[in-house]
Amino acid sequence: MNRAALFDVDGTLADTNHLHVTCWWEALRQGGHSVAMHDIHRALGLPGEDLLEHLLGTGRDRDEDDTLSGAHDTLYGTYFDRLAPLDSAAELLREVRRRGWQVVLVTSAQDHELEALRRAVDADDAITATASSDDVSAGKPAPDPIHHALGLADAPASGAVFVGDSVWDMEAGARADVACVGLLCGGIPRADLEQAGARAVYRDPAELLAHLDQSPFGLP
Repeated sequence: MNRAALFDVDGTLADTNHLHVTCWWEALRQGGHSVAMHDIHRALGLPGEDLLEHLLGTGRDRDEDDTLSGAHDTLYGTYFDRLAPLDSAAELLREVRRRGWQVVLVTSAQDHELEALRRAVDADDAITATASSDDVSAGKPAPDPIHHALGLADAPASGAVFVGDSVWDMEAGARADVACVGLLCGGIPRADLEQAGARAVYRDPAELLAHLDQSPFGLP
């Protein structure tokens, strides 16, 4: 039976969350919307349309969505050559792969963003497949991205672990019946991650790597 190690990317493997907050804040400001950065931060991990609905509500002018998302993408794109991995992100992926897990990236980023993130993490030799928001009709916290990733790894939910940094990650993993590991490096409190379904929580990829044998990756 294949085992699947599923990893979110933004805020989990790459230190990008605060860049996204800034870019969404500016995109929304340009569109005439005043939204607190704290609220934007808590919405990260949702696909763009869902993020806008979470922040602006269902009564917003949906005709603005493409303009707002486009402004965010343009602003964020200016950082593509400067995106930084989190400490030991590549080493974690390689060690999990060395232990026989199929490594699949599961992200709400679109394909063009994912390419930049993969360059930043620099561990393509360890990655089996990627699942982006372009591959499913419903993004996190729906379980669809996790189900898609399990199919790519040809692995059952019972043989999978999903690592992420947001409440939406944990909810998606829990709904797909996979073991969830939360990381604090995305800026979400431990209690929130645990309440959303995290079985274990670590500071960052480096701490998870150091305790891999005691984590869901090492448990029978």
